[in-house]
Amino acid sequence: MSKQVSKDTACELAVRRLLRAAGLRGYRVEYPVPGMARRRVDVAFTSVKVAVLIDGCFWHGCPQHATQPKSNAEWWRQKLDRNMARDVETTEHLTSAGWEVLRFWEHEAPEDVALRIAAVVERRKAEQGRGRNR
Repeated sequence: MSKQVSKDTACELAVRRLLRAAGLRGYRVEYPVPGMARRRVDVAFTSVKVAVLIDGCFWHGCPQHATQPKSNAEWWRQKLDRNMARDVETTEHLTSAGWEVLRFWEHEAPEDVALRIAAVVERRKAEQGRGRNR
């Protein structure tokens, strides 16, 4: 497992490259989840509270691509179940703190992911602007 890349995966880098090209530069990488130790957001737009998490198919239980190891199967099942439970807990925590959480699978096209992120960030910016003008 030590050989597994946990950050700056090819998918994350591709999405970040597309976000920068689209002019979205106000984000943080590997941003600590406020109030939760040892948890990070892959890409965080802190000014508008948008958290982007790009989940690996194996580690986070993708319904299309997840596989079940045959060796030490019970241990792996418990480990992967804990990962998925931690994902839910993190999403709920961020949502209750006013963040909009966007989760994507690593197999999704980076272009589609970047477009969806940009749309949400722009919407949140517009909502903030309307709130200031009241």
